[in-house]
Amino acid sequence: MCELLGFTSEKNTDISDYLRTFFAHSRSNPHGWGMMYENSGRVILKEPVCAAESSFLGDMIDSLAPQKNLLAHIRFATVGSINENNCHPFTGRDISGREWTLIHNGTIFNSRHNHRYAAAQAGDTDSERFFLSLLDHMNEHISRAVPKEHERFEIVNHFIVENAPRNKLNLMIYDGDMLYVHKNLKNTLCFKRLESGIVFATKPLDDGVWIPFPMAQVIAYKHGREVYRGDRHKGTFVPTLEYITAMDAMYL
Repeated sequence: MCELLGFTSEKNTDISDYLRTFFAHSRSNPHGWGMMYENSGRVILKEPVCAAESSFLGDMIDSLAPQKNLLAHIRFATVGSINENNCHPFTGRDISGREWTLIHNGTIFNSRHNHRYAAAQAGDTDSERFFLSLLDHMNEHISRAVPKEHERFEIVNHFIVENAPRNKLNLMIYDGDMLYVHKNLKNTLCFKRLESGIVFATKPLDDGVWIPFPMAQVIAYKHGREVYRGDRHKGTFVPTLEYITAMDAMYL
């Protein structure tokens, strides 16, 4: 199972210790790593190797400036080959020029869009196809009128709720203003409140108080604070015996 890390804050904050602990989990998720951070614009780094074996990740974390918004991902390949194009995050712009970035832990089993983007994507993961579908969904709305902040939340919320049934959608999406967070599998995402923000992770990253993230509900954060919350939906992912057996086999 892949792991996710997200961070949002009202002020620049040093989260290097959380990053070091997070990337140390890569021995169990050895098929690539990626990170989004900000440095006079959005920076995306990816590498199709185990993060613990990266030749530059450790030095990069040591020199990373304090951040307000950050995403990180370590990959265990279930769909798609092991190469840089299949590493998260995925990033792209809608037709208004807004940049969107996504990290995903899960599998898209059921989606009418799943194969539509096979020719357009750079890699061959279901996560990237899901991201391209999200951008198209947003563009359909923008073609009528550029949505305001709350409208943007409603569009993303509706898209996730519509696609949640029978799919594992643990994900984080950053749109330059808001960080959208969602999980629909139990015991797979938690968060810790910091003095100036919130850090989200698949597993606790220290001995502090980590709170389970709400199930089957999209929540958006801005400057380290919750700003919008969708209704609870019924698209909880319940693993089948075949899914559990396949996951266990991959970790043997």
